[in-house]
Amino acid sequence: MPHSDITVKETAKFDKEHIPGNKLPHEYNRVENFLNNFKYIIGGLLFGIVLIKSEVISWFRIQEMFRLQSFHMYGVIGSAIATGIISIWILKKFNVKAITGEPISIRPKEFSKGQIFGGLLFGFGWALTGACPGPIYAQIGAGFLTTVVTLFSAIAGVWVYGRFRHKLPH
Repeated sequence: MPHSDITVKETAKFDKEHIPGNKLPHEYNRVENFLNNFKYIIGGLLFGIVLIKSEVISWFRIQEMFRLQSFHMYGVIGSAIATGIISIWILKKFNVKAITGEPISIRPKEFSKGQIFGGLLFGFGWALTGACPGPIYAQIGAGFLTTVVTLFSAIAGVWVYGRFRHKLPH
């Protein structure tokens, strides 16, 4: 079936059924679970260090960005976009396969007006708290303990969205 005919519901069903090694949490033993996730722990630590050293977690840098007073954050975001574009181009150009040997395919995204509302809500929250989902953990790790309130608020927001998703515009 062509990508344009795939719905979000079918994609979720496909993803759940066709992920190799897709086990439920209780099907892993603790050592296996830790060893499988150790690479993500190292990656997360390195990502956190990069966020801290680049000052991306700084509330003041984020406020400068939203007040259009500094190019710093726009430069970081722009270089991340450029890196993503180049990476996707390389994946497609050289038909790169996943570590498991499966082909990597990127399905087209469906647009909905809910993305506009969600983006605005995300931006307002980012401007008010000085944190978006990635840097929240780096901010907590760097000692900004008030960010725990932001983390719990983000988790509550995700829960509310999940609870009322079927009633929201998609």
